[in-house]
Amino acid sequence: MPLRGLFYFAQLYQQHISKQKRDIYSSTLLKIPTSQFIVIYNGSRETADIEKLKLSDAFEVPKADGEFEWTATLVNINKGHNEQLLAKCKPLNDYATYIERIKSNIKQGLNKEEAVDEAMEYAIRNNMLNGFFKSQKMEVLNMSLTEFNQEEYDRNRYDEGKEAGIREGKAYGIKQGKLEGFIETAKSAIAMGLSDEQIVKLTGLPLAEVKKIAAE
Repeated sequence: MPLRGLFYFAQLYQQHISKQKRDIYSSTLLKIPTSQFIVIYNGSRETADIEKLKLSDAFEVPKADGEFEWTATLVNINKGHNEQLLAKCKPLNDYATYIERIKSNIKQGLNKEEAVDEAMEYAIRNNMLNGFFKSQKMEVLNMSLTEFNQEEYDRNRYDEGKEAGIREGKAYGIKQGKLEGFIETAKSAIAMGLSDEQIVKLTGLPLAEVKKIAAE
């Protein structure tokens, strides 16, 4: 997650600086908005209420000096976690309730489509997120089905523990409409000076595609 956040914020900063028409090569200190990367987590992996994830944990050669670091603050909104936070934030509580209902439906034997559809109807009946579920029903349904398909696939891939599973997972992400996201990540990585080989490993894109993006 920290690595994904690093690329995401690099892209945002690039857009911000471009809009401000500022020169990053100027000798004047360039001020940028203060950032904080918070990840709202509702997956199946057991985590603490709040967990700090560090980019340095992924370094091939561990470093403890902290000279280069990027963190993600993971906030667990699964049932039984961060209850005070959810009580104070109704939109977040509505979303957590919706996701928990899908999980409960699946445990009771419904398939993913049935589980998501039932949770959606429940959210609409209770006017959760101030009617957002009703006004954006199809978009939320598609997003929810994609999320739960990806979570199940990732869990199976982890259990298998095979390199082939990793390759299949990348192909799965592309099939699920995430190709555009991989391309944007590749563009950010190119701007940061990563090699073609590093970008291939990061995104799963073919080398020829990476070279094509770099040439644009």
